[in-house]
Amino acid sequence: QQPQTPGLKRSSFRGSEGLYMVNGPPHFTESPVFPRESGKNCKVYTFSKDGTLFAWGNGEKVNIINVTNKGLLHSFDLPKAVCLEFSPKNTVLATWQPYTTSKDGTAGTPNLQLYDVKTGTCLKSFIQKKMQNWCPSWSEDENLCARNVNNEVHFFENNNFNTIANKLHLQKINDFVLSPGPQPYKVAVYVPGSKGAPSFVRLYQYPNFGGPHAALANKSFFKADKVTMLWNKKATAVLVIASTDVDKTGASYYGEQTLHYIATNGESAVVQLPKNGPIYDVVWNSSSTEFCAVYGFMPAKATIFNLKCDPVFDFGTGPRNAAYYSPHGHILVLAGFGNLRGQMEVWDVKNYKLISKPVASDSTYFAWCPDGEHILTATCAPRLRVNNGYKIWHYTGSVLHKYDVPSNGELWQVSWQPFLDGVFPVKTITYQAVPSEVPNEVPKVATAYRPPALRNKPITNSKLHEEEPPQNMKPQPGNDKPLSKTALKNQRKHEAKKAAKQEARSDKSPDLASPPAPQSTPRNTISQSTSGDPDVDKKIKNLKKKLKAIEQLKEQAATGKQLEKNQLEKIQKETALLQELEDLELGI
Repeated sequence: QQPQTPGLKRSSFRGSEGLYMVNGPPHFTESPVFPRESGKNCKVYTFSKDGTLFAWGNGEKVNIINVTNKGLLHSFDLPKAVCLEFSPKNTVLATWQPYTTSKDGTAGTPNLQLYDVKTGTCLKSFIQKKMQNWCPSWSEDENLCARNVNNEVHFFENNNFNTIANKLHLQKINDFVLSPGPQPYKVAVYVPGSKGAPSFVRLYQYPNFGGPHAALANKSFFKADKVTMLWNKKATAVLVIASTDVDKTGASYYGEQTLHYIATNGESAVVQLPKNGPIYDVVWNSSSTEFCAVYGFMPAKATIFNLKCDPVFDFGTGPRNAAYYSPHGHILVLAGFGNLRGQMEVWDVKNYKLISKPVASDSTYFAWCPDGEHILTATCAPRLRVNNGYKIWHYTGSVLHKYDVPSNGELWQVSWQPFLDGVFPVKTITYQAVPSEVPNEVPKVATAYRPPALRNKPITNSKLHEEEPPQNMKPQPGNDKPLSKTALKNQRKHEAKKAAKQEARSDKSPDLASPPAPQSTPRNTISQSTSGDPDVDKKIKNLKKKLKAIEQLKEQAATGKQLEKNQLEKIQKETALLQELEDLELGI
């Protein structure tokens, strides 16, 4: 296999206008590598993991071409194929057709085929009734291949599908995921609970499946009708999103979700999410040391957690339900697609700085280009049958290329041509929007409905939900600028030192005049005074605390923030508190 040149990024498109490829940035011309297959019969296509091979089904045959030299490798008579997938090293092409039984009730013919890509011969056929998880799973070196059969996981070695090398049998294995990366191979299996017993996920190292202590780790939980298991890239831990179909409390339409962490060293934990509500998305960073979760009733929260499941950075709340790390893991996009308006936030995750806030309205698809610089968003049928088309963006928010499908047409599938890791080097993050020839559209913002009685009256700016800013953008008292990560750290250190010094001073010499009070403390208070009576001192300290909180609320009100009823009541108590403090300090 020839390595690909990093310059030639392509994307492929399937729709009512046929199947075709487009050269990626900077040219966006139709690619001559693949002559357009017109007509509406193309049901499916796929690239190999390294992007050198391309297979598609046109309703008559499944064809494979070599993208590098444009040569047709094979053609198979599979008119009904709707799923295609290459094994990681391009040795096998797996194809799936819907399963049918014959009219007399006898078993149907095998509908899952595994073809040798080199020779074009069929290595093995299986009966695979369900489309869900139809494809066998390979290890990255292809030494191991596994598939779920009748509640067992069957393992094959070196693509020899005539001999089952190993079986993993538990009560009823519903799902499994092979770990990425090299040996030793690990497998995560999910067994749903029944008759009052909990569901559980177990991690094993191949081929050690026997005996009570064979599992590397085990996590059991109730409330799980289905699970999603996500391995990190280094195969050291799995995140499990457990979902119920119905939320019995009636709080959520989406059922109930919980997030669990299981490591191959045996550690496991429930990830404590600081806001109640659905879990929309969870993604691992390619570094395998952190993951991002988007969760909670709208506006949703987004938080990055470390391997101890402690929050590292909180992005506050916003209209979002998805998260996408760039291939190199240095940029994170938080987005609100589907029933949200397509707002995106592009973050530099090393410095926790916001790069851009583009809007991709009506998007049903999002994907990072393997170069870690470009993004593809698209509106596809059948999710949305109007305004189909796609856009290619630079992460700084510029639209570099845009295509709208004619009004009577549809777009069904889009994707970038994949590349192996390491083909594209990491580039320094830029904050300056990249120049573009495509005019930047201002998204139409629908105005809120106003009942007839209120139409000619002034608009009162009342928000249903108060949005919470990211943790480094929260206003500090007397400081309007958001603080950077380092500034936050330094500020905490500085405050701690200052407090320690003041404490030491007041311990040594209570008679000495203490340093002037910071500006945020109320005007009439005498700072750092000790009356000699510990109870009185405690009262004084509490009053100062309350007055400081009131001062902060007043500052927030001054910046235009709408305060809650209880916060306004606190402000009204300021005069009484000042009087009480003065009386205590004067010893009345």
